[in-house]
Amino acid sequence: MTLKQNRIVVKVGTSTLTNERGKSDLRTFDHLACVLSDIQNMGYEVILVSSGAIAVGTNKLNMAEKPTAMRMKQAAAAVGQCSIMYLYDKFFGGYDKTIAQILLNAEDIEQEEKKENLTNTFDALLEMGIIPVVNENDSVSYTEIESEDRLFGDNDMLSAVVAVLCSAGRLVILSDIDGFYDADPRLHPTAKLIQQIERIDDSVYELAGGAGSRRGTGGMKTKLQAAALATRQGIDTVITNGKRPEALYDIVQGRPAGTLFLGQK
Repeated sequence: MTLKQNRIVVKVGTSTLTNERGKSDLRTFDHLACVLSDIQNMGYEVILVSSGAIAVGTNKLNMAEKPTAMRMKQAAAAVGQCSIMYLYDKFFGGYDKTIAQILLNAEDIEQEEKKENLTNTFDALLEMGIIPVVNENDSVSYTEIESEDRLFGDNDMLSAVVAVLCSAGRLVILSDIDGFYDADPRLHPTAKLIQQIERIDDSVYELAGGAGSRRGTGGMKTKLQAAALATRQGIDTVITNGKRPEALYDIVQGRPAGTLFLGQK
């Protein structure tokens, strides 16, 4: 697979897009849109994989807590996806950028004809300077919401699949911590950030904790699985802090930021 080095996939999670009260973090939306727009102005093709539909929908519907029933989760996702796209359209539009929405199910990736059509759609959008915003179609799909071994795992795996599908040169996963540590930094103040990992093996997985933020569903394990999938295809993958999206400037210019998982050549 020949990678397009000027093509970058950026994944942002629920914990980055919402604050501690579960409300949309408007400053983060704006900041992320500004940096991604600027990076596109530098000549890069940008694809954004965004979580957050259920959390934002839960807030929009004035629910006291995240719903547990499948039909209510999917209803919240349907409402929340509209709100998220409205915010992205507003903030990216402020930087003179056009976005497009792509909602995926597992079968869209698994069926060859659908996969080819999807690749063509991405290519056409990027050729026109449009920034695709991708999410799993939670309002009709249950795999990411309910499955214990989710195909996409809170969109971490989805971002890796999209990166491979689009032959991206880089995958950046924005987390709620600065990168991959030798222990959970929220529990161990002396934990050290690992700046570079050449190969993801069992010893690396053993360092990964359980679930991450209470507002999201993905933990460091799903991010490692995503990084493993992407790096096997030669795609450099970085995990860094989503509250500081300006780290993307360092990443595209090859400077240290977060944890770099080297693509296998």
